[in-house]
Amino acid sequence: MSKYQFFNRDLSWLSFNNRVLDEARNKDLPLYERIKFLAIYSSNLDEFYRIRVASYQRFTELPIEDKLQLRENPDHTLKKIKQQVHKQQVEFGKIFTNEIVPELLKNNIVLLQGEPICEEHYEFTKEFFLDNLLPYMQPMLLLRKQIQPFLQNNAIYLAVKLYKKTSKKDNPDKPKRAKYAIVKIPSNRFDRFIELPAINEKHHIMFIDDIVKLHMKVVFPGFKIDSAYSFKMSRDADILIEDEYSGNIMSMIERNLKKRETGVPSRFLYDENIPRDFLNLLKLAFNLTNNELVKGARYHNFHDFFKFPNPANAELEDSALSALKVKELGQSKSMFKAIHKKDILLHYPYQSYEYVIRFLNEAALDPKVEEIKATQYRVAENSAVVNALINAALNGKKVTVLVELKARFDEEANMNSARAMTKAGVKIIYSLPGLKVHAKIALVIRKTDKEDYAYLSTGNFNEKTARIYADHGFFTSDETTISELKLLFRYLENQKTECKFNKLLIGKFNMMDEFIKMIDREISHVEKGEKGHLILKMNGLQEREMITKLYEASSKGVKIDLIIRGICCLIPNKPYSRNIRIIRIVDQYLEHARVFYFYNNGAEDVYLSSADWMARNLHRRIECAFPIEKPKLKKELIDILNIQLNDNTNARLINEKMDNIKLKNEPTGIKKRAQKDIYTYLEEIELSKHLKK
Repeated sequence: MSKYQFFNRDLSWLSFNNRVLDEARNKDLPLYERIKFLAIYSSNLDEFYRIRVASYQRFTELPIEDKLQLRENPDHTLKKIKQQVHKQQVEFGKIFTNEIVPELLKNNIVLLQGEPICEEHYEFTKEFFLDNLLPYMQPMLLLRKQIQPFLQNNAIYLAVKLYKKTSKKDNPDKPKRAKYAIVKIPSNRFDRFIELPAINEKHHIMFIDDIVKLHMKVVFPGFKIDSAYSFKMSRDADILIEDEYSGNIMSMIERNLKKRETGVPSRFLYDENIPRDFLNLLKLAFNLTNNELVKGARYHNFHDFFKFPNPANAELEDSALSALKVKELGQSKSMFKAIHKKDILLHYPYQSYEYVIRFLNEAALDPKVEEIKATQYRVAENSAVVNALINAALNGKKVTVLVELKARFDEEANMNSARAMTKAGVKIIYSLPGLKVHAKIALVIRKTDKEDYAYLSTGNFNEKTARIYADHGFFTSDETTISELKLLFRYLENQKTECKFNKLLIGKFNMMDEFIKMIDREISHVEKGEKGHLILKMNGLQEREMITKLYEASSKGVKIDLIIRGICCLIPNKPYSRNIRIIRIVDQYLEHARVFYFYNNGAEDVYLSSADWMARNLHRRIECAFPIEKPKLKKELIDILNIQLNDNTNARLINEKMDNIKLKNEPTGIKKRAQKDIYTYLEEIELSKHLKK
């Protein structure tokens, strides 16, 4: 048995999502930014139930002897998850009811929540209901011993208790028998929030749910409505593609996508005010277990708050930073000439992603370009990246793209872009059996010898997420990097290719071994009485062998700074982790970059990567980590890491209880907010370039 302890990955993830919820409390943020964090929290939790909780529920069905083989008891973990989620949901309700709604009111925005409304608003909602909603109302009675209606994934429903209206012939002393029905709220066809006419300069907004409730008697003529309570069903969304599957993977995924929306229940979220007998009836009607029942509030699907209307004041929203221009790229007519002179490092969203589009468009038009190779994991809708690759193929270039069809929740979008590229003559390599290709790389091969170019990144080829995800992108013409990328693409085209990588760290080949060697090197330096220091920035840290190596390094005296946004299974403040500090940064932009710093006795090695230290990344994915070697670029990354380590505004210290501890300001009281400070830092670099004219 290991002497080391580890956090459960899913309870750790809930700690991260609680940190997201914490931003909704942040009164220093504009009101609509706080509302956005409520939406992010809700959206995250929906996916968590559809993937992670669903998998635990499958494990609970295993025979006892099989459960004993698991690392953790699934029933016990599910119980802990339920407790944590309930605690967070209560806090969510307090923030929404006691802070957000009153702040809206202060800004003359009235969010109606079932209270009586004036005649003008009643007539407006009635007209809206009759003209728009009524055609989509599909009431379904719940009848004993009959097949019950299928509940769509994450759709909002009302469970309705009603009585048949009495006639003069009815015996008034005879007890009435209640009937039960469900009604689906058509929020997939209409905005969730409806703006009502303004009154006395106050803007009134109403949930579409309440408009349906208000006029539901139209849906059930001949019945008297007794009560109605909202609920929704989340369904298992995991698509299992067998590792040995070697048939038409697109057809396989298409078949499985259809099953996703009909997956087994993973959560039945209900209004906690529903009477117990009514809930039991629904439980019986939809064949639910206690594990699937989750208490909620009056409203569900708070991810709809991404589109909450702002009729009052644009200042209630957080304005995005304007992307900085890079002098050497802006002044050069050719991306290739600029990259040929020197390596170029970009930082998104602080600097413009348009340079990536320009790079690909130039490759599409340059007569000297023979071939373009790229990977695709998640691309934007109407992607400029895909359009550039299509244009290249139409211009006679040989274009090869590895499209990862197993990118969860982006499978359909990736299939559509693959079809469009195929029509244009692009050679598509689909998902590899047993592997996901997660590396973010592009290669431009030209006729002229030694003038090939590469782009490597920590983030996807997605110009839309590049505005809200904090990532790094790297342009280079380095011959060794180009040569090893060519080898990697040959492997992606034919897995029988023999591969040996020296400069690049490639998942499934040398990545994990090389990272362990670099940690061992820091241990060796400390054992010789020298300094040892690691700074590791990731989205997730879960792979136990890597965590064990970090515990070992800490025990030997290596200083370790971890910047982990999400899952972190390493436990700090233990005897074997006393030299490890973990912070988590949640801010306006999603921290997405993976950066690995090794002090190396002052030589300072820095790698960027697409890979977290999760079991899936290190064992079941093609990932790419690449060194940043030019001193100026290396210094930029080290400076940015230090700016993040010094954040005392949006950074939180993770303790041994998985709490997110707010950091204290320095004695000077100076607030340091990394994302703002990084922008200022990069702005000053660009300014200094212009001053050197």
